[in-house]
Amino acid sequence: MNAPRTIFITGAAQGIGRAMALHLAAPGTRLLLHYRKSRAQAEALAEQVRAKGAGAELLRADLANLAEREALLEQLREKTTALQVLINNVGVYDGRGLLEFEPEDWQRIFDASCSAVFHLISRTLPLLRAGTPARIINLGDSGNDRVIARPTATPYHIAKLGVHVLTRSYAKLLAGDGITVNQISPGFLDNSLGEPGSTLPAGRKGGFADILPALDYLLSAEAAYVTGANIVVAGGWNL
Repeated sequence: MNAPRTIFITGAAQGIGRAMALHLAAPGTRLLLHYRKSRAQAEALAEQVRAKGAGAELLRADLANLAEREALLEQLREKTTALQVLINNVGVYDGRGLLEFEPEDWQRIFDASCSAVFHLISRTLPLLRAGTPARIINLGDSGNDRVIARPTATPYHIAKLGVHVLTRSYAKLLAGDGITVNQISPGFLDNSLGEPGSTLPAGRKGGFADILPALDYLLSAEAAYVTGANIVVAGGWNL
């Protein structure tokens, strides 16, 4: 995709979101960067983005909260009339066992990691249609395309399975609108919590640099006919 373009990234202040924002920052690009608590990191990121010649604006919201998601969307509509790229990056990982979760914990994790993806896509469709050809990229998790037992971090894994279904469903519905919807599913990364429960076939943890080529491809002109895909970047983990 060619600049100029407006890109909205959730969870941009740190981790993969930050790496993607810095990677996509370029003259003619405008980045709308969402964060929840990491104000200082978000402001530092915005400065780095601007130093690379791109525009940067910050938007704060707790994506687990319906009212705050609505307020975020209102801010977004005030800032732009067209959106070329939406990247749903937020996922709340809690490594506790299933028997340890309270209902309020479950709801918070599921809403931030899955309900928000539905909400943001559904409400930004007018902006994406105005920005066509447009791209939606959802962040999944390696193995989230399979229904298996998940006794730890269960709400997170169920949420990411939901993101996979949303990705394929929106891809089918929006293909005729010039909007592609795809998913990138990382494996065990350098910043992942804990340690992998099995040997990593590639012999190392993944890094953000491993994710970025998949992002580049899905945003490229060559990927205009690719929709509903799930690119697993996991070095063979979870196969």
